Amino acid sequence: MLQNMKGAIFDLDGVIVDTAKYHYLAWASLADELGFTFTEEDNERLKGVSRMRSLDILLEVGGLQFEEAEKLAMAEKKNRLYVEYISKLEESELLPGVKEYLTGLRTRGIGIALGSASKNAEFILNKLNITDLFDAVVDGNKVSLAKPHPEVFLIAGQELGLQPDECVVFEDAEAGVQAGKAAGMKVVGIGKPEVLKEADMVVKGLYELLTD
Repeated sequence: MLQNMKGAIFDLDGVIVDTAKYHYLAWASLADELGFTFTEEDNERLKGVSRMRSLDILLEVGGLQFEEAEKLAMAEKKNRLYVEYISKLEESELLPGVKEYLTGLRTRGIGIALGSASKNAEFILNKLNITDLFDAVVDGNKVSLAKPHPEVFLIAGQELGLQPDECVVFEDAEAGVQAGKAAGMKVVGIGKPEVLKEADMVVKGLYELLTD
């Protein structure tokens, strides 16, 4: 599967870098302002979920309801907090094996794309100093349908000029694995096999795929 692929499409959070902790800090700060505690356990429910849906879950936890305009202002505030945190990101925060694996793919002439719901994806890639390793970046600014819908991966495959069966997706979330499969692509799960059951193979991180 990995030997024959012509394109590799990577999710961002949990695959390239762990920005989940910064999302959590920003959401927890918002909850604190609203007068309740948002725990790391609560935060698990936000994995792979859009910003507005994440806010709905957070307000559900706090037992609060707001008008749409107020919710949009809260989502913006959360994003400003998050951007403040990630503005301090640096290359040392790349997950183990990422740069080596991407560089190896480039050497083999394999197309590399990012397929992420994040609207801050390009900003993050720049902070990590790896933008030039990607041939295409498809993020939350280019798609309207959230995973498990396959839109993000289908567009990434098109931008690489490849058919779905020529691409392999690298994902850490169950919804992302489902999106990759729905796109007609093979999927490498990054994480726990019991969670990523639908993936074609599962590894703990990209470092496990490095060859000597």
